[in-house]
Amino acid sequence: MAAPPRLYKYEGFTTRSLQNLKSQVLYFGSPLNFNDPYDCALTPNIAQPSDKEVEAIRQAYLECKDVPPIPRQQLTTFNTAQLREMFMQSGAKGIAKSINDFLHQSGIACFSEKNDDLLMWSHYGGQYKGFCLEFDSSSEPFLKTRPVNYVARPPTLSLKDLLLVNFDPVEKLFCTKSNAWAYEKEWRTLHEKAGTKYGYPTEALTGVYFGPDIDQQSIEIVCLILLGQNENVRFWRGSRSNTDFRVLFEPFTYTSFIEAKRKDQ
Repeated sequence: MAAPPRLYKYEGFTTRSLQNLKSQVLYFGSPLNFNDPYDCALTPNIAQPSDKEVEAIRQAYLECKDVPPIPRQQLTTFNTAQLREMFMQSGAKGIAKSINDFLHQSGIACFSEKNDDLLMWSHYGGQYKGFCLEFDSSSEPFLKTRPVNYVARPPTLSLKDLLLVNFDPVEKLFCTKSNAWAYEKEWRTLHEKAGTKYGYPTEALTGVYFGPDIDQQSIEIVCLILLGQNENVRFWRGSRSNTDFRVLFEPFTYTSFIEAKRKDQ
């Protein structure tokens, strides 16, 4: 599924966000620091396999020449019920290891389809005092973004897929969240190492939307950073609507004090 033409990243006005902006990098954070305890850490259910599926797994393992002697003996002597229990334990153990490895190794960068969501501004945009970056999704690393799938309950996986197919459950789980978070309309990019800073091309950053409660000094700092390295970025000032529960944005052109002084001379 292709990403929308524009993706947005909400930022608080912090030292890290300003440093990343200046360096033109995206930070791939550890999912261990996410505010949703189920995020990337939810444990899926494993569907109870039928007798036919258990026997298919048995046969597939028996045909493998590198199965150690003791497990091979179990495959030969255990009845279907015993094998089902053994396979279920093996599948659950494999999932737990995959999730643990992912949580302690991988990094994720998160984006949204929307730049005007009230909860997003409150949770991730510095309580309306931060800013929101607009990216053109037609360049790396945005080409590898994947949409988050919002569900009512943890997914159920096939035991046969887990044991016989080269199937990594984490590939599915890292983009699965509760319906409670559906308002985020989130897209994600994965990196194999948490804490990585990934540089993006200058032209990928197309706009900056400022929260309605950000102060003028902070706006000037962001504008000065970007005008020194990105002449095509556009700036948008946010304000609260008086008729709806929404944030409105108006484009503006920033003129530095020195430039304004030159024009007056």
